[in-house]
Amino acid sequence: MWLQVVLLIVGFVLLYYGAEWLVKGAANLARSLGVTPVVIGLTVVAFGTSAPEMVVSVISSLAEKSMIAVGNVVGSNICNIALVLGAAAFFIPLTADKSVFRRDIPLMIGISIYLLILSIDSQITRLEGVTLFTGVILYTVFNYFLSTRETRLAKEIPARTDTEVAHAREKVTEAEEELDEIGIIESRPKQIVLIILGIAGVVIGAQVLIDAAVMIMKTFGVSEKFIGLTIVALGTSLPELATSVVAALRKEMDISIGNLIGSNVFNILSVIGAAAIVRPIPIPGGFFESGLVYDYLVMLFVSFLPWLLMQRDYTIRRSSGFLLLCCYAGYMGYLLYTV
Repeated sequence: MWLQVVLLIVGFVLLYYGAEWLVKGAANLARSLGVTPVVIGLTVVAFGTSAPEMVVSVISSLAEKSMIAVGNVVGSNICNIALVLGAAAFFIPLTADKSVFRRDIPLMIGISIYLLILSIDSQITRLEGVTLFTGVILYTVFNYFLSTRETRLAKEIPARTDTEVAHAREKVTEAEEELDEIGIIESRPKQIVLIILGIAGVVIGAQVLIDAAVMIMKTFGVSEKFIGLTIVALGTSLPELATSVVAALRKEMDISIGNLIGSNVFNILSVIGAAAIVRPIPIPGGFFESGLVYDYLVMLFVSFLPWLLMQRDYTIRRSSGFLLLCCYAGYMGYLLYTV
């Protein structure tokens, strides 16, 4: 028992610091090569912060633990909205940009429905994985063009103060501040060393985590699906949870609903897509028979809730945050009951 706990902790620590080092090294390398902060945020930071989920799911797929691969993504997406967003909003009301309400949340819901359709035949094939990963490339390119437009608007004549330009300047400033928070490393060798350490940390951490998960399955007789939806999903979402709660306690309004929504989009498109490309993902026992369909429906419901709660003024209030937390507690109770 103690060995399993130690392995889990070691795996999560390596995943966390591996992702941190990877993002810091790659972001600084990109900045030293002249890449703009907005583009770095869309590519290096976005993909780097999804690295733990991606590597865990890919290694799980290779190890023929497909339910861990799928459960990791579904569980992480539920966790990001119901637990992370709910906990942050419970401490301090969060207001999103209207584009999150009008474009990003509907996109997340649409992609979640597409994943459900792909899973109905109890497998996700390589071709279907390609369609998912192509989606994340198109999503990144689309956001890139939007961001370059905002960068261009931000450089408009200083005297111009219309709403569109002001919004663009705010977006560019946010990207620059996010990059500054990562930290500045001028030395090129240090940047490369951090990237190498980051990749090693994520890969080794994922392997240790999966080994611990398999040991827990054998010891307690729980299913791959349960492990993926709970321990693995919560573990890979812990950095977001810790960051959001600490920022909320400090009354800092830099918790981005858009970032959490974007993380969910990346999880489905890039994580499941990459895992299926490496090895087709079967759903043991069947999509309906295994009960995974209910977990998908919970993910869809939780994805829809923020859109419903933000109808009036794009804000998620404390009461809404409490509702999201209750949803997560209820879902955990359901999983424990059906173990």
